[in-house]
Amino acid sequence: MRRAVCPGSFDPITNGHLDIIERASRLYDVVHVAVLINKNKQGMFTIEERIGLIEETTAKLGNVQVESHNGLLVDFCRERGIPAIIKGLRAVSDFDYELQMAQMNHGLTGVETLFVPTSPTYSFLSSTLVKEVASLGGDVSHLLPATVHRRLVDRIAERSG
Repeated sequence: MRRAVCPGSFDPITNGHLDIIERASRLYDVVHVAVLINKNKQGMFTIEERIGLIEETTAKLGNVQVESHNGLLVDFCRERGIPAIIKGLRAVSDFDYELQMAQMNHGLTGVETLFVPTSPTYSFLSSTLVKEVASLGGDVSHLLPATVHRRLVDRIAERSG
C-alpha cells in the first residue's frame, strides 16, 4: 500500500491545501493529513476543530486520514510506516526552507519529501494571510471551502465581541 503524509498547521485549511491533498490522493493509496501542534502558536481554531474541518472537506476523497501530531514529523512517519512527505511549493522562497527540512528528514530516517508545485491560482495563498484579510473585512470566500469560510467568519465575529 502506497502511503504519504501532507503535514501542516491548517489554521484553517484553504483551497491551496485542498489542492495539494487532492492531488496526493490520486497518487497514493492512503494520504495522512498530519495537523502539527506548535505549542508556541495560538491558533484561531483548536486542533480538534481543524481536524473536523479537514475531515469534512476531504470526505469525498475516501482515502484521506486526518490526525494531529506533537513532535517530529519523521516520528509520525516512522510510527505509521509512511515513506513520503508531500509538500506544496508556492514560490522559490518556499523551496529554500523546505529543501533544508527535506534533507534533515531524510538524514534522520530516510523518509523522502516530494515537492508539488502549487496551482498558480493559489500561489499567494496562506492561512495567515486569509485570516488577516478576513479579520479586516475582506472577502476570502473564494479561497476557502464554504464550510470553512462560514466557520472563519463566525470565529472572527466571536472574537470581536
